[in-house]
Amino acid sequence: MDLTDWVVLLAIVLMAISFFCKRTSRCGTSAERARHARGTRMLIQAGVALWSALFMLERTLVSPGSLHSAHLNPHAALAVVLALVIAGCLWSIRGRSLLKPRRIFAC
Repeated sequence: MDLTDWVVLLAIVLMAISFFCKRTSRCGTSAERARHARGTRMLIQAGVALWSALFMLERTLVSPGSLHSAHLNPHAALAVVLALVIAGCLWSIRGRSLLKPRRIFAC
């Protein structure tokens, strides 16, 4: 895939996240708005981390000749991709939990 395809894919992911995290009502406390903003930010970070992991995986292992810079060792590239995937998954889990409404009377 060309670099423009990857950038368009990233733009689509970020627009989808912002569309699904859009608040329907403006009422709420400032703590709830801050919590929602943190959750949205973490989901965007997760999307960018997973996008960059896929981009790095494709550029270093699938088509290494398409990038004209210094090539990484495949083991180092896999380690970085694994770290990005783990960070993306953790940010996604935490962001989803921040977007859920807080329970008032939890047992």
